[in-house]
Amino acid sequence: MLNSIILIIASYLIGSFPSGLVIGKLFYKTDIREHGSGNLGGTNAIRVLGKKGGGSVMVLDILKGGIATLLAMHFGSELHPLIIAIFSVVGHIYPIFAGFRGGKAVATAGGIILFFSPVLFITLFIIFVITLATTKIMSIASSTIATFAFIIIWTNPYANPNYDQIARIMFTILPAIVIIKHIPNYKRILNGTEPKITNKKD
Repeated sequence: MLNSIILIIASYLIGSFPSGLVIGKLFYKTDIREHGSGNLGGTNAIRVLGKKGGGSVMVLDILKGGIATLLAMHFGSELHPLIIAIFSVVGHIYPIFAGFRGGKAVATAGGIILFFSPVLFITLFIIFVITLATTKIMSIASSTIATFAFIIIWTNPYANPNYDQIARIMFTILPAIVIIKHIPNYKRILNGTEPKITNKKD
């Protein structure tokens, strides 16, 4: 059990790495928490830092979930790897290294899916790109892939041999977290104030 506790703590600390804060301050001399939505996630990083800076933040956020998943899968534990990996999402949302003010965990959750089920990740990524290109609204694209992740996991038992019952439950919790974190965005969409992704360049 001690090994599981260590892995959970490691997963949380990995998720707590504030990619948006580090990239913004190190390369752009900007604290993205003071601009845009004030969120440390990739979407606000793109709005504040541009596509290159924001893209770098997203890649790092994906790696946080991916590294946590790899650790959970390759170091023995009594717990299911996804139970351990999901703590990277908790760390991203409530990062100990950034005053517990983080992002909405879309990219970090995506990293977990990428390293646990690459085929599902590719499927969701295609859906994400199409939705974002159509709507230009990141929250809609994020919520769409969260919904599709839930549908695919529960309706396609052959999507991945690792989809045991616990995996399905954890992959239900992940989309639920993403959707719940985007509730303020839905309110802005309804009143027409949700910002769109522009063609801003670095």
